[in-house]
Amino acid sequence: MARPLAFAVLISGRGSNMLALADAVHAGHIRGRLVLVLSDRADAAGLAAAAGLGIESRTLVPMPDEDRAGYGRRLGDAMAAAGAELVALAGFMRILDAGLVRSWQGRLLNIHPSLLPAYRGLHTHRRVLAAGERHHGCTVHFVTEELDAGPAVIQGRLALRPGEGEQPLSARVQHLEHIIYPRAVGWYADGRLQWREGAPWLDGRRLARPVIEEAD
Repeated sequence: MARPLAFAVLISGRGSNMLALADAVHAGHIRGRLVLVLSDRADAAGLAAAAGLGIESRTLVPMPDEDRAGYGRRLGDAMAAAGAELVALAGFMRILDAGLVRSWQGRLLNIHPSLLPAYRGLHTHRRVLAAGERHHGCTVHFVTEELDAGPAVIQGRLALRPGEGEQPLSARVQHLEHIIYPRAVGWYADGRLQWREGAPWLDGRRLARPVIEEAD
């Protein structure tokens, strides 16, 4: 049997998806080791939460006058030094340098709170409600150089409720995130999810569309 996957998680805030991934490792749903939690913010609450679980946690703050490429090199060095074979972005609010993305292509996953390709960027819940959409959700995708445009692996989808506000909707979407992100990382750890020929493959077949997890 292959050795457990060593992976890192990048955060900027509370790290709720990081904790969901850590819980999945502890429960045996991800055959892996969370070797590093790294943040670009020293005040990120998720750092203390990771340290409390015995996970190495570090802050890597951009230096004054440091460009994105320089920061990307330091970020890549930190991930490599930790032995990470996969990196999961979990609320990391900094755009990655193109060179870093290219060097880690196929080993970078992100979770985004919308049904991509719809509603890239920020404030997705607010925008979905303003547009009167009937469905919303979240997407795990491979990271590419174009923001929120990498191939999707799995989506959690839910129907909006009459009169639903932004905060309740955000909570329901986040609950879905905590289901689908560990699932995707678990697939990767088991060798079921792979990056081949510039695209995601699952169970030996190229993913033409993401797997859908429906929720009430």
